[in-house]
Amino acid sequence: MDPASAFSFDMSYCGPPPTGDELWSRWNFEPVLLIVLALAALWGLLALRGAARSRQAAFAGAWIMASALFISPLCALSVALFSARVGHHVLLTMVVAPLLAWALPAAWGRRPRLLPALIVSTLALWLWHTPDLYAAAFSHPALYWAMQASLIASFAWLWLGLLRSGAPMSAGVVALSSAIQMGLLGALLVFAPAPLYLPHFGTTLAFGLASLDDQQLGGLIMWVPANLPLLALVLWRLLDALGPRREAAG
Repeated sequence: MDPASAFSFDMSYCGPPPTGDELWSRWNFEPVLLIVLALAALWGLLALRGAARSRQAAFAGAWIMASALFISPLCALSVALFSARVGHHVLLTMVVAPLLAWALPAAWGRRPRLLPALIVSTLALWLWHTPDLYAAAFSHPALYWAMQASLIASFAWLWLGLLRSGAPMSAGVVALSSAIQMGLLGALLVFAPAPLYLPHFGTTLAFGLASLDDQQLGGLIMWVPANLPLLALVLWRLLDALGPRREAAG
């Protein structure tokens, strides 16, 4: 039996793989998701009503992006295409997570644990992109949400330290380390000689991609665009670290 045809999407949170024709009809209005998003918005309004405008805007941006990721047809597309799921994870970890971290109280990041946050976020990224655990996330909604929650929580923890740490050089080194490990995972996917992810063996042709091409595209997304926010932070923190020295020299 063909392994691809034997894989079941019966318990996939975002449903079965869509075809190109039906993709734009695959919006996710699952009641529990909508209730959770509404409660999150209410919590944000109450918790941040006296906060700085920048924190309020950051929370609003994180909420809007998270809502789009899980309600829009991208949720369904990520069942069919590995590259779409990688893009989903990149937006979650490199856009939602830093916005959420910025919305948190500044005091939470005064004594950041940069190294533990780097280790935990790296483990979450690599473990959920191992073929077995990746495939398992399609087998039950609980595993799907475990994947999403661990990625957003670990990277929000990482970004909290990167943005708030009073040691800019250390934050820059940790950000560079995170970019390197993510780039390494992306490169491994780009140069893998065969497709690795069983759920996508038979789902990519509807979008004009072979499974290996889809996997390489996902690796490229993780290798290059995903690293841009981290590299921008490295540059910012480097300038921050050199700023006082330049002022002293002046």
